[in-house]
Amino acid sequence: MAHSEEYLERYNLIDEATGKRFQATSLINPNSNRPNLTYEFGGHTRVWRWTRERMKAAEAAGEIYFPPRGGIPRQKRFLDEQEGVPVSDVWTDIPPLNSQAQERLGYPTQKPLALLERIIAASSNEGDVVLDPFCGCGTAVHAAEKLGRQWIGIDVTHLAIGLIEKRMTEAFPDIAFEVKGRPQSLSAAMDLAARDKHQFELWALSVVDAVPWKGGRKGADGGIDGIIWFKPDGKRTEKAIVEVKGGGTGVKDIGRLAQVMQREGAPLGVFITAQAPTRAMERDAASVGVWENELTGRKHPRLQILTLAEIFQNKRPDIPWVDASAVKKARREDTTKQGKLL
Repeated sequence: MAHSEEYLERYNLIDEATGKRFQATSLINPNSNRPNLTYEFGGHTRVWRWTRERMKAAEAAGEIYFPPRGGIPRQKRFLDEQEGVPVSDVWTDIPPLNSQAQERLGYPTQKPLALLERIIAASSNEGDVVLDPFCGCGTAVHAAEKLGRQWIGIDVTHLAIGLIEKRMTEAFPDIAFEVKGRPQSLSAAMDLAARDKHQFELWALSVVDAVPWKGGRKGADGGIDGIIWFKPDGKRTEKAIVEVKGGGTGVKDIGRLAQVMQREGAPLGVFITAQAPTRAMERDAASVGVWENELTGRKHPRLQILTLAEIFQNKRPDIPWVDASAVKKARREDTTKQGKLL
């Protein structure tokens, strides 16, 4: 366990010969009835803790501190030679994640990264394999990768898998890992939709980088399966409502999503469907209109229909993602134009 600041403050002296930090501790023996340890050293006759021979050897090794103005000699205890405080089985120095924590992902049982780093560092060596069979949002595998371990993470929910993929690629841009057990083809996605509607929904949301509504919990959703958050100008946050359908769909579904968009004040909506949309569905989606990004001037369909077949052809929702560099460039150009007009 690392030394506390209070502990480090005790080592307030610097050894002139080595530059090391040390603290000066007493060499006086608490037992005053020790004739064999009573002798003169450094101008002081005391009952010392060590024999004369050991005291001379320590002095020759530079381990004795002689205070200024003839103070009583003391032992040098160097900071880098102290092993620190053993970690107890009660850890109070790692606080739980609060609602404002930067590493928080919104996963209900997320643990602090520092906690898993300590556990993995204490129980494995670099290059070992760390297995987390219930890996949730991936804190353990994140810590394992950071500490140079190999890792295997297992979870049954596609919400967790999607979170882990996003987390690991953002934390380690050059990382390479394999995801097994999630749909890799249209037929596999259709099979998942038939077997488990909820997990199919979570998988589809993860593919389009949508946040599951209410943490992906089952129950009434008010017509919202997920939300894609975006910043059209790099500052203001907007949202796209996502609805996922693995079974039969019709015009009424498009009308319902349009109503939810209006109710939520969302400029965009994405309807993900396992089946190809009818012409009537495409017509009603187009009638919702377009949304123009004021920064770029680009127009985006307000209600977009995305099929599973298109997803496996790498098509994604037309969302006005704007990175910081694009925003700065656009603002510089706008300022230049204004300057010319003036």
